[in-house]
Amino acid sequence: MKIIVNGEAVHTASPTLAALLAELGKGDAKVATSLNEAFVPKAMRDTQALADGDRIEIVAPRQGG
Repeated sequence: MKIIVNGEAVHTASPTLAALLAELGKGDAKVATSLNEAFVPKAMRDTQALADGDRIEIVAPRQGG
């Protein structure tokens, strides 16, 4: 299926958000995720199904001051 990740088109066979993060090498990373502009908590990523055309944002926390 074709999805959009952080503004870029990606082809994936990953059925869930957790599987997509693993595919992208971010499975163990501390990141925030959203699916179609709705926040997805870490605890729900294993069950959050993906569909063709979904828009996913993956954001790493930043520190600074």
